[in-house]
Amino acid sequence: MATRCPSSYKKYEIRRRDPDPKFSVLLVVDAQNYFSSMVKPILPNLLQTIDLCRRASIPVFFTRHRHKSPADYGMLGEWWNNDLIIDGTVESQLVPEIKRLVLGKDHEVVEKNTYSAFTNTRLHERLLEMGVEEVIVTGVMTNLCCETTARDAFVRGFRVFFSTDATATSDLELHEATLKNLAYGFAYMVDCQRLENGLFRN
Repeated sequence: MATRCPSSYKKYEIRRRDPDPKFSVLLVVDAQNYFSSMVKPILPNLLQTIDLCRRASIPVFFTRHRHKSPADYGMLGEWWNNDLIIDGTVESQLVPEIKRLVLGKDHEVVEKNTYSAFTNTRLHERLLEMGVEEVIVTGVMTNLCCETTARDAFVRGFRVFFSTDATATSDLELHEATLKNLAYGFAYMVDCQRLENGLFRN
């Protein structure tokens, strides 16, 4: 069952900062049909976040989790009893509302086969090529792919902003535990309102 996510960053905020549009990208993690029950409750916030970033000329990267064969399952195969997202299936595709946004040169799709969007992909190199210093993380699941990507981005030297209302997972306690952990050591907390105020404050 999908969780109803907190709508404000304020409960978790320890350090305050706004993203710099000149050096930021938005990561929309795994908004796929496989996770539709989690994506649906946050879809309005996710779409609003994408719109805010596009208006601020922040490039958007979409990730798509998929496996081509058991050779790329890794530990995920053992952990999830081989119940994984297989490439080419309906479940592997982005949800329709997100899929229609994947167009233009400011949008890219990163295909991955583990929790972090940086592992076995060229995302790190691509961001360096673009001069990116900051990433804004949204999508699903809060405590798995979103959290791992955020932590990975931090240790690779990127400043991380993590959305509290455009991320979701299967359980509210897991969602909140991730927000508390990331706010403590890895990421600045934001939500739609905070992003709007920060990106368009002038």
